[in-house]
Amino acid sequence: MSCKRVPSPIALALVLAMLSLAALSGMADMAAFAQKLASDPFTADRLKMVETQIFARGIEEENVLEAMRSVPRHLFVPEKLRDQAYVDSPKRIGSGQTISQPYMVALMTALLNLEGGERILEIGTGSGYQAAVLSKMGAIVYTIEIREELGKQARETLDRLEYRNIHYRIGDGYQGWPEEAPFDAIVVTAAPPEIPERLVEQLEVGGRLVIPVGRYFQDLIVVTKRKDGVTKQRVAAVRFVPMVTDID
Repeated sequence: MSCKRVPSPIALALVLAMLSLAALSGMADMAAFAQKLASDPFTADRLKMVETQIFARGIEEENVLEAMRSVPRHLFVPEKLRDQAYVDSPKRIGSGQTISQPYMVALMTALLNLEGGERILEIGTGSGYQAAVLSKMGAIVYTIEIREELGKQARETLDRLEYRNIHYRIGDGYQGWPEEAPFDAIVVTAAPPEIPERLVEQLEVGGRLVIPVGRYFQDLIVVTKRKDGVTKQRVAAVRFVPMVTDID
């Protein structure tokens, strides 16, 4: 027996408010965008996710918020979990991996300080969701996944959704992508015990590496490359799956 998906009153109110704002502002493009989102049964959940889980926690970068409002997170999780895609928690995607909590994706993306047009290296394609968010923000994404099955599945999803500015590789993320270096920023979606030096080497001067580091106890770290070395900023305690290599 199937049932029709009904948005929560709060989430539905967010959709209606967005449409009303567009109409009152006379912004045809915004109205068209809002109406397009309204045709997606998960639109209300997605808007609620951004407002209550991301913006409410202090992330205010509009390009990040807009990307998170736009990318259909439910299409990056197994079908049986789609009703839970916008819940404030990570979800298992197979091969012992997870899609990160929405807030964590937004936080790590915001820490990259993107404006559009940057060349970004992502270590750990996973479901493809982080790559989709970066692509939506106008970045040129180079993404590496060590698990071939997972990498192929993510590419199929991203191709189907017509994200075109993404380059793919199956391989060891510890090695980075040296022939395409240097990168304006690097984001790592699994935790190594220490910061991989090869990734730092592949950063452009002034670029940022956003990475969870540690074994059982982990910290989210921002590494900024300078002409005379690097600076490191601890952002928060986190919990990610371990980053593995070809020799594991």
